[in-house]
Amino acid sequence: MNDTPTPDWDPRSQEVQSDQRVAYDHMRETCPVAFSDYMHWSLFRHGDVMRAVQDHETFSNVVSQRLTVPNGMDPPEHTAWRPIVEKYFTQSRVDAFEPTCREIAVDLIDAQRGKVELMGALAHPFAVRVQCAFLGWPEDLAQALRDWVARNHQATLARDHAAMTRIAGEFQTLIRDTIAARVAAGATPETDVAVALTHETVHGRPLNEDELTSILRNWTVGEIGSIAASVGIIAEYLAANPQVQDRLRADPALAEAAADEILRLHGPLVTNRRVTTCPVEIGGRTLESGARVTVNWVAANRDPRVFDDPDAFRLDRNPEDNLLYGAGIHVCPGAALARMELRVVLEELLARTSSITCDPDRPARKAVYPASGFHEVHVLMR
Repeated sequence: MNDTPTPDWDPRSQEVQSDQRVAYDHMRETCPVAFSDYMHWSLFRHGDVMRAVQDHETFSNVVSQRLTVPNGMDPPEHTAWRPIVEKYFTQSRVDAFEPTCREIAVDLIDAQRGKVELMGALAHPFAVRVQCAFLGWPEDLAQALRDWVARNHQATLARDHAAMTRIAGEFQTLIRDTIAARVAAGATPETDVAVALTHETVHGRPLNEDELTSILRNWTVGEIGSIAASVGIIAEYLAANPQVQDRLRADPALAEAAADEILRLHGPLVTNRRVTTCPVEIGGRTLESGARVTVNWVAANRDPRVFDDPDAFRLDRNPEDNLLYGAGIHVCPGAALARMELRVVLEELLARTSSITCDPDRPARKAVYPASGFHEVHVLMR
């Protein structure tokens, strides 16, 4: 066993947390495969990230002792589980859900005029209300889900494993109690996604409670955390770039491509983890078997080796290079749903306002890892 490498950087330093994008860009250009006590081996370049996420035999997704279905699995187990998840994100389901999603966006946007803090007024409420609607759950569960995501975020940042275990147990209890209440209220697999999951089978048997909870936990963290961050990033970018706002008002058909490009510039998800199954050389560094690896999506999506003039907003880029929803066998199964939700928010923000500008008296406050985007986004909406 080799000695622990000398750290190349500190991901939790004030310098890094004050502007994650700038820090990750710097690491990509100066130390593209870097070791830290907190993240272990981090990959910052697009090519190295792509290698890791596409070579699941060398870079395993089985990184946690906690069951994570299916993104914490490798083939053949992942192969058995992925179709169960994918069936809930078909294009027909997404299309059928779009009117409900739009109603939620319109309701929230129409209530905002003048000085608005958009994370609290739009981004978080939209994400949690949409999640409840997608699951078929009543909106009175929204606050419980939002509170759980916030506590989970704090425990993850602190690497407080005892708290993380306790919070995971709280979510399992929430899911168990909610499903029981929903069934008692007459919910069916056709009206409630969680109830539908109780009727799924794998390897010829029903899903157990741990497996069902794991799927819903993954969806909830992904939906509420990433969608809220994405809405904030998009709104802040529009406010700070009136020329882009004008272009999209003139041509609303560009909304989906624009959302993808804005979120390439400032990714809502910072990292994912892998673990090596054998010794491997990557980016000029040698990693031993069992090395913990962190792929940095934000840095990879801003790599000038792939994206010419990476800070520029451009709609002529190759969409296959954009790692917003990952790549390889673990590419986000809910990408179509997320794209629809963000397109709808962007469309309605522009359709239902005449201008969105940054509040000159209150600059946006950036989020800190493991979150991305903004903690607060202050704008003037007219």
